[in-house]
Amino acid sequence: MKVAVAGCCHGALDKMYETLELLQRRHNVRPDLLLCCGDFQAVRNEADLRCMAVPAKYRHMQTFYRYYSGEKKAPVLTVFIGGNHEASNHLQELPYGGWVAPNIYYLGYAGVVRFRGVRIGGISGIFKSHDYRKGHFECPPYNQQTIRSAYHVRNIEVFKLKQLKRPMDIFMSHDWPRSIYHYGNKKQLLRMKSFFRQEVESNTLGSPAASELLQHLKPTYWFSAHLHVKFAAFMQHEANSKEELPKATKFLALDKCLPHRDFLQIIDVEHDPNAGDSLEYDAEWIAVLKATNSLVNVTQSTWNMPEKNGLHAKWDYSVSEEAIKEVLEELNHDLKIPCNFTLTAACYDPSKPQKNMEPVHTINPQTTEFCAQFGLTDINDRIQQAKEESSGRGECEEEEEEEMDSTGSAEEPSEYNTDNSGLSSFNPDEIMLDEEGGDEDLSTCSVDPSPDHPPEFSTSFSDIRIMPDSMAVSSDDAMDSNNEELEKSGGNKQVEEKSSTERSLKRISGDENGNSGVKKIKRRNQAIYAAEDEDKTD
Repeated sequence: MKVAVAGCCHGALDKMYETLELLQRRHNVRPDLLLCCGDFQAVRNEADLRCMAVPAKYRHMQTFYRYYSGEKKAPVLTVFIGGNHEASNHLQELPYGGWVAPNIYYLGYAGVVRFRGVRIGGISGIFKSHDYRKGHFECPPYNQQTIRSAYHVRNIEVFKLKQLKRPMDIFMSHDWPRSIYHYGNKKQLLRMKSFFRQEVESNTLGSPAASELLQHLKPTYWFSAHLHVKFAAFMQHEANSKEELPKATKFLALDKCLPHRDFLQIIDVEHDPNAGDSLEYDAEWIAVLKATNSLVNVTQSTWNMPEKNGLHAKWDYSVSEEAIKEVLEELNHDLKIPCNFTLTAACYDPSKPQKNMEPVHTINPQTTEFCAQFGLTDINDRIQQAKEESSGRGECEEEEEEEMDSTGSAEEPSEYNTDNSGLSSFNPDEIMLDEEGGDEDLSTCSVDPSPDHPPEFSTSFSDIRIMPDSMAVSSDDAMDSNNEELEKSGGNKQVEEKSSTERSLKRISGDENGNSGVKKIKRRNQAIYAAEDEDKTD
């Protein structure tokens, strides 16, 4: 089957679907499935905009609300993960995944589903070491810290995914797995994005958690976005035993969704011709959710997942074939995900803007139904209970560190160095938000939805590439020329970054005397923003 893969959507659903229609008209290619690698921006109304961590000038309504209201319907089944620029309050309603609109499915904090026999997994958000070991404690209305930490990857999601044993066909993450750039054309990457050089050379670009999952899951395809650049790599995995067949992963990072940017890729994926056309649950993933349910944490307490170190009574939460069989029996062998989308918030009305609409913490009926069916903890219900108990005791909103039970320990050191890069205290994969009032008071910020008319398409619009049969890339730069041909195979030329974005920029840090000075955007992120502004003025 044909699968379309998109990079950062940034709420431009009309543009994305119109591009697919253009593809069908021009090349007679109709994808069976669309995957989006984060920054989807499922914004329903002005309150959702207030929960999206972006500078004010990027806070626009875009077109998702039309699909949420039913005015429009996605022409192709769409599955997406969250990024670091999302309506976090909306996605938080669906921690285990669910429909955000008819025919548009969110994978949750982490999730695995099947479509036509193809196994698709993903993890939402980006990595930041100081939040990695916390629970999912955030809820709207967010403050300046939680509006960002809400989209940071947590160790429990990585732990769940590492319990999987069955083969993975496709996996998505928003930020790149750390070190993946060593398996592709680094020289070309650094020619296009010279401000990556210091992090590439110090091997701090990307997520160590995603890298860990890549090594464990060894999917056939891994797709990412976040850094707004097209990049292909090929990683050959080592076999764990003599009996195991060698595996390899074809990695592809996509550009953002803008005219004349290479944001969409079409690949052919082997599928089960006898499988139905419905999105389905993955039985092993459901069994893993049930097995790890006792590990759910909705506090700010930091802890590591169970491991074989003498501190835990149990550390292996992988599931048996019998447990998987029990899930199948519970579902009467019908794995079809119910089409139970429900409106849970008012939809934006261009004729009646409500700039002061406040976000509220909502428990989504889809999550309630899912948790009841499989005996899982409704994370939002647990958070709500904790808030009510805290309020009843008259405690402050900030929680104290709690002593963890035998399943976890707050005293254990983190499995990742909290000094994440040596370059600064900030996650190297997170776009800093100090620009344009990014630190403004969320309770008073104004919302200025953009006009509802999407940009018109020109006959020269060329954002589509058909995946070549081989994505083979050398493990270093010995075959750079071959990889360059791969990047050119679709007929599009990568847009070279302006020289102004390549100049040396100071990162956020104090001077030698400890003076912090004025807040600055990290040099790579400043260059990314500068490139965005150039795109909008072209």
